[in-house]
Amino acid sequence: MERIEGYVDHIIYRNQDNGYTVMNVIADGEEITCVGLLHYIGDGELVEITGHYKDHATYGRQLQIETLEIKAPEDELSIERYLGSGAVKGIGVSLAARIVRKFHEDTFRIMEEEPERLAEVKGISEKKAREIAAQMEEKKDMRKAMIFLQQYGISTTLGVKIYNQYGNNIYQVIKENPYQMADDINGVGFRIADEIASKVGIHTDSDYRIRCGLLYVLQQAMSEGHVFLPKEILEKRTVDLLGVSQEAVEKHIMDLAVDRKLVAKETGGRVCVYGAQAYYVELNTAKMLHDLNISCEISESAVLTKVAAIEKRTGTILDEMQKEAVVQAAGHGLMVLTGGPGTGKTTTINTLISYFESEGLSVMLGAPTGRAAKRMTEATGCEAKTLHRLLEISAVPENGADRGSFARNQENPLEADVVIIDEMSMVDIYLMHSLLLAIVPGTRLIMVGDRNQLPSVGPGSVLKDIIESKCFPVVRLSRIFRQATESDIVMNAHKINRGEHVTLDNKSRDFFFLKRDDANVIISVVLTLIQKKLPKYVHATQTDIQVLTPMRKGLLGVERLNEILQHYLNPPDPKKREREYGSSRFREGDKVMQVKNNYQIDWETRGAYGIPIDRGQGIFNGDMGIIREINTFAEQMTIEFDDGKFVEYPFAQLEELELAYAVTVHKSQGSEYPAVIIPLLSGPQMLMNRNLLYTAVTRAKSCVTVVGSEAVFNQMIDNTFEQKRYTTLKERIRELVQ
Repeated sequence: MERIEGYVDHIIYRNQDNGYTVMNVIADGEEITCVGLLHYIGDGELVEITGHYKDHATYGRQLQIETLEIKAPEDELSIERYLGSGAVKGIGVSLAARIVRKFHEDTFRIMEEEPERLAEVKGISEKKAREIAAQMEEKKDMRKAMIFLQQYGISTTLGVKIYNQYGNNIYQVIKENPYQMADDINGVGFRIADEIASKVGIHTDSDYRIRCGLLYVLQQAMSEGHVFLPKEILEKRTVDLLGVSQEAVEKHIMDLAVDRKLVAKETGGRVCVYGAQAYYVELNTAKMLHDLNISCEISESAVLTKVAAIEKRTGTILDEMQKEAVVQAAGHGLMVLTGGPGTGKTTTINTLISYFESEGLSVMLGAPTGRAAKRMTEATGCEAKTLHRLLEISAVPENGADRGSFARNQENPLEADVVIIDEMSMVDIYLMHSLLLAIVPGTRLIMVGDRNQLPSVGPGSVLKDIIESKCFPVVRLSRIFRQATESDIVMNAHKINRGEHVTLDNKSRDFFFLKRDDANVIISVVLTLIQKKLPKYVHATQTDIQVLTPMRKGLLGVERLNEILQHYLNPPDPKKREREYGSSRFREGDKVMQVKNNYQIDWETRGAYGIPIDRGQGIFNGDMGIIREINTFAEQMTIEFDDGKFVEYPFAQLEELELAYAVTVHKSQGSEYPAVIIPLLSGPQMLMNRNLLYTAVTRAKSCVTVVGSEAVFNQMIDNTFEQKRYTTLKERIRELVQ
């Protein structure tokens, strides 16, 4: 470990987001480049640094900072150098010299305790003296706050967020109610607040702790897909988390309900406890769906005559249910079209577009993800946008929730007569609420999806609840069309969905099963398929072939698979720069996925010679791309996403990315790949079910290859277990109809 003491000569580079700083320090007459996370350092500071030297391939020898202490300059030369460095705005070299000549070694005491005396120096007015004093105080306060927070294990990056939120009230918040930070600051969850509280000495049965714990349990439940929790389950989870009595928890549920932080409502003979926002979002969603469901006076024969004309013009032949879908859509303000693969949903959508356009109505198309929107555009020949772009995502709300606010809403609705949304199984309750806010009654909403797919990643079971409410027109397509019957992907998907076992004799052209019973052998087969077999077979690149697995952990989980696949598909290369983040290593050329919504990050699409042709904001959970550049000096990574968006990620945001050579089946929703490989061995019953297998198989366009145990494959078909989601959208809808 090296130790140096010297002056910050100048800051070479600072990343404002994470505090990553490159600076030159003069120590014993030598100029040393130092690197570390430092939010509160400035030119001219006297510092004591410990760390170790590292040779950077591009920038040479650097001291990697382990600890840094800012020391107050004590002699006149040190004080003059500090003030003249620009560390204090408004003081240059000559003015610094005059201040020190006037006050000598007493300069800092004068500036902090008697700042009005600075006006005795030529060139400093009383106003300027006050401004200088304020700067000195602010710098002192921030340094003091950082040191205070570090004793609780809070990083500099998070510390600056906390200081910016509370200023000098930080000490009161930390010592009296650190749980307040979980409400006020994005990035401080219950776990961090609870750890700080234990260090401060706050009792485990503190009112603040129990209230914050209850809200945390509900928040975690939403990440599992629930809109509410039954009261008894909420109480048990909170008791287990906090180690307090059930009576204490029950009392605070009532208190939070009185404070309107929670809503407790009896439904179906049980007490359901919601976060207040979740309750009203679900309630308002039901109300808006009800208001859109307006019956229209139409002539069914006139509609069918127009449909016949469309069939003749396009050369398509619709079955009775497809025609029924057009009739229902023409006669109602809201309609659901559902069906499995190969049942003609796309043909029906195209017919609906043609019909409404022939009526002189404008049609708008949307889908939850970029891949789904791209597929919809290709299938219809009309532009389809992601729901976030359709609604014109603007920013993150002030409370820091993982949801955006939209420019399109009740005051500024979508300008369309008909809105058609595909892949509705992926739409959660919050996104549905935002969509409905932007659709005025009188506009037709047509929702298309496969109810047998996995539910949305976010909370709710919107499509399923709407269908099961039996309050709106629903058209189910069940006939598999002749062209689709030639695909074993389609036929086997329907068999899986019906609970029938699939013939695994490998006589198919697009559905293969390679029986292996050892995890390492399975991975070896997967690599051979990606590198040698499948690219030529499906006329695609290695990157286009997607490995889908049920689990994150385990021998065939996402984490282990990605590490191995990265090593073989994008091996280390002196020409490829890398960046470690946590347990991950990112490398130029890697396939990655965004794993949380980021509504504020900027993107651009580029034309010839890399010239930007379009710009916007927002990259969303499930978006996939390739790392094009890692810039270690600028501390950022450039990623090109599937839809051509280029995004520059500060290294501080790399927690939003994961390697994506393998992804979970849940994360693949709404996507379609030329070829899918599914490695299968034993796993948790709640995951290894029919619903998940059906979703995985239907992600493939040209080829499915399952590698693993035939017994596990059949067990998944037989396993109809689906994790129950606690939602009451169905009940809220029915209440309005009765």
